[in-house]
Formats: sequence, structure tokens, C-alpha cells
Amino acid sequence: MTFTTMAVRLRVAAHQPAVVLGLGTLLVLAVLVVAPIVGLVNSTLTAGNREAWSDVFASRLSENLLWDPLGNSILMGVTTAVLSTVIGGFLAWVVVMTRIRGRAVLGVLATIPFALPSFALALAWESVFRNDLVGGSTGILWNLGFQVPDWLAWGPVPVALTLTAHYFSLSFMLIAAALASVNGDLMEAAEMTGASKLRVAQDIALPVVAPALVSGALLAFAEGVSNFVTPALLGLPVRFHTLSTRLYGSITTGDTPRGYVLSIVLIVVAAMIMYTSTRVTGGRRSFATITGKGGRQRGIALGAWGWPVGALSWLVVACTTILPGIVLVLSSLARRTGDFTAGLTLHYWIGGSDPSIAQGQRGVLNNPQILQATANTVLLGVCVALGAGLLGLLISYVVTRRRHPRWMIGSLNVLSFVPFLIPGIALGAAFIAQFGAPIGPIPSLYGTFTILVIAGIAATIPFAVRSGTAAMSQVSTDIEESAVMAGAGMVRRLRSVIAPLTARGLFTGGVLVFVQMVRDLSLVVLLATPAMPVLAVLTYQYSSENFTQLANAVTVIIAVISVGATLAARRFEGAAQPWAQKTTAP
Repeated sequence: MTFTTMAVRLRVAAHQPAVVLGLGTLLVLAVLVVAPIVGLVNSTLTAGNREAWSDVFASRLSENLLWDPLGNSILMGVTTAVLSTVIGGFLAWVVVMTRIRGRAVLGVLATIPFALPSFALALAWESVFRNDLVGGSTGILWNLGFQVPDWLAWGPVPVALTLTAHYFSLSFMLIAAALASVNGDLMEAAEMTGASKLRVAQDIALPVVAPALVSGALLAFAEGVSNFVTPALLGLPVRFHTLSTRLYGSITTGDTPRGYVLSIVLIVVAAMIMYTSTRVTGGRRSFATITGKGGRQRGIALGAWGWPVGALSWLVVACTTILPGIVLVLSSLARRTGDFTAGLTLHYWIGGSDPSIAQGQRGVLNNPQILQATANTVLLGVCVALGAGLLGLLISYVVTRRRHPRWMIGSLNVLSFVPFLIPGIALGAAFIAQFGAPIGPIPSLYGTFTILVIAGIAATIPFAVRSGTAAMSQVSTDIEESAVMAGAGMVRRLRSVIAPLTARGLFTGGVLVFVQMVRDLSLVVLLATPAMPVLAVLTYQYSSENFTQLANAVTVIIAVISVGATLAARRFEGAAQPWAQKTTAP
């Protein structure tokens, strides 16, 4: 193609509104995604900062800065992946494939931990198992006379177990959806040919579920590697560092160049994990089990094993959903931390300033800072949901309508997925590197609400685009072509045709984004300041300062907002759970 031909095509394309829209969304993604990463890398290559690379990779500090935290991160990732897959797979099998009573309730309870902030489970663990190793208040078991060993109170064991309690829910949802697609008629036909139950499970059910097993394990691995708050709460007191806690410590103590280098390392590790996930799951053979014919789910009668399996299932959801919630609420009411014998009080919820309690801190519902943080958190979630939802709608429109150059569609697909590869704390560091100082006429955004919003939009754009694409693909192009024939321009089509028809899917995606922002600490822990507080950061600060009741009370507020929004979205959507759906003939 000659330069003249290319110039002519570009000039023609520039007069097409749809192409202009595609170029505009590409520009926005470049600012939100590409610029922060480039700024992060560039900050480590400027004069005076290049030594940070050698300090991290090849110096006497390397073991403490990189290699030990990297090994701990991988250990947490592997443990979380294995345990999440085993527990999530077991519960998915119970809910979808058996006839155990109450399995629908089990399914709902198994999805709740993922809607909670990850530090909720860490705080609940600390409230129960904390001992006197690091000083300060002790937990419930210690106050009852149980000598909790150090390995159970602090370090890799509680970190791995609480991460598993949070992320098994992700594996459960993926595996349950895959099991729901297994046609009971196929399994029954195989058994009629003389195949054993083990052979049927191995040759029919397992191949269908295998991609979900792998995806769930790799996603849990990635989350375990990049999670910040759980290792910070349960590991830092005994100097158990991961990559995320080490880079947070470097940046907050003024060692910014080394923190930026560690951020790049964490991004590369997460990207390699997600690339492996794509290669493994994308290269598998397809096992189609949903056809035009009616299918039916056939529950397995467990017989004598019914009670033990049911009891184990309820024990899992009790330990990961019910008991942590009870512990958090009761701990926020305890007059003395971890000691219920001294009685309960509402002071930490509605009390005024009392110098003899929590150094004069007011109750969470009577504390102006917490009320301001609540308003900031909700407003942040709404602004990010609206911004990401609008951008996701425009990107999904360009991608699904296929009237654009292939390079544009490919670029939008790649750039809209990149933030999913970047751990939240590393993305926060990237935004500080890019927008923490004035850029021409643009002032420094650090410490402002603006940087929280644009960072949130960048972090959640993968969810918004995937939700928008799913909703957009259900709208026939015939409807839009009819609007074109009626003389409607692109803006009017988007406003009057596309947006109303995709509203339900966009709303669901918006709630997902809202919940992600309300409960996420990793992204905002470096960006929020005392002048611009948010609930998640206040929780971490209260916990670090040993104000356990206040930390637990704020966590309960976050959990109520997150779970309430999730349940409201499910009610609005009116969709059955994947494991409750039935395949019907057209």
C-alpha cells in the first residue's frame, strides 16, 4: 500500500463518525492505560533512578527487596490456587450435581465471599486468632485461655487460608457454570452402556469442566500473588513480605524508584500468569454439551454419604461466610478488644469522643471523617461505574459492529484487557508516577478525587467492556440499520436505540464496577490521602493502629454496601443462578 493510498483512506475514514468514535476511545485508553505504564517505566530510567534496577536485582539488598518477597508471593499464589480449586470445585459439585437439600442456599452463600473486601476475612481471622507475639490487644481465643501458636496467628498459614476463603468463591462460580452445562442425558446414556460412574466422570464431566478448573486456578493464583491487604495485616507484623507489601513499603517510605521497579516486576509476573491462562484454556478442544435439544440436570443421590457431604459443605460456607460476618459484628461491639466477658457496647458505632476509649475516637456513625469517607467511597463507586460504563459501551459498540479497521478493533481489545493484568497497587503506583507531578498546564492530581476516579476507570474498564460486549452482542444490527434508514445519526442511535436495549447488561456491569471500587484497597491505598479519605484505607489504618473495633465496624459498613449492591443487581437482573438454569428446546 502506497503512502498516497493510505492517506486517502485515512481522510475518508476521518469523515466517518464510527471511525472517529473508535479513534477517540483509543485515545482515551492510551491516556488511561498506556501513559501510566510508560510513565512508570520512564521514572525508573531517568538519571538518578537507574540504580534502582541494580539495587533490586543485583545488590546485597536484592534478597530482601525482591527474591524473598517474590518467593513468598509465588508460595501464596500456588497455595491459594490449589486450595481454592479444591474447595470451589467440591462446593460446585455439591450444588450442581447432587440432590442435597438446601443446595440453592449453599450456592448463594458460596458466592458472597468474593463480594466482600478481602480484608474482611483477614480482620475476622485476626479478631479470633491474634496472640501476644507482636503486642497490642489479643484475639478471642487467647482471651479465652487458648494458647494460639505463632504460626496460626501470623505469617504464611493465616495469609494463605484467608486468601483461599476469599478467592475460592471465584473458582466455585466458574466451575459451577461449567458443570451446569453437562447434559444429564449424556451421562445416563454412558452409564447404560456399562460405563462406571468414575469412567463417566472422567470421560464426560471432567473434559467439560477442565477449562473452568484451569481458569479458576490461574485467576486465584494471580490474585494470591498480587493481593496486598491480607499479607499486610497478617504478615507484616512478623516481617513476612510479599511483592505487594514490599513495594508499598518502598513508596510510602520515600524509596520511590525501587518501589516503581518492584511494581514493574509485579506487573510482569501477573501478565505472565494471565498469558499462561489464555494459552492453556484457549488451546483446549471444544466440548459442546448445549444443543437445540432439551437437556436435563440429573442430581446424584449420595445415599449414606449425603449427611457427611452436606455437613462438610455447610461447614465450609459457615467458616468463610457466616462466622466471619458474626465475628466482625460482635467484635465491633466488644467493650474490650477480643474480650466479650467485659460486655458489649454501641460506643464504637454511635459513641461520642471519650479520651479513655480508642484515644478519643468517635463511633463510626458519629465520626465526621468516616462519614466523609463513606460519602467519598459511594461517590467514587458511582463516578467510576458511570465513567467506565460509558467508555465500555462505546468500546463494545466499536468492537461488535465490525465496521472499523481490524487494527482498531484489535487495539481496543488489547488495551481494554491490559488493566486486568496489572495488580491494583502497581496500577496505583503507575498513576502516581504519571500524574503525581504537573504535566504542562495540568496540575498534580495526587491527593485529589480526580486521580481516584480516573485510576478507578482504568482499573475496571475490563469489566465494563466485557459486560458491554455481552449486552451489545444481543442487539441485532437490523434494529440499528432501521434507525439509520430513518435518518438517525450515530449519537442518536447510541442514545435512543443502543443504550436502552443494553441497559440491563450495562447496569449489571456498572454494579460490578461499583462493588469493585467500594471494596478494593490495593488500588486506592497509595492514592487516597487524609484530605480525601475512603473507607477501605481507613479500615487498614485503624487496623494498623490497633483500633480493632473501629476497623471491624468500618468493614461491616463496606460489606453491607457491597453485598447490598450485589443482591440488588441480582434482583433487578432477575436471572437464575447458572446451576439453577435448565436447558429447554427452542
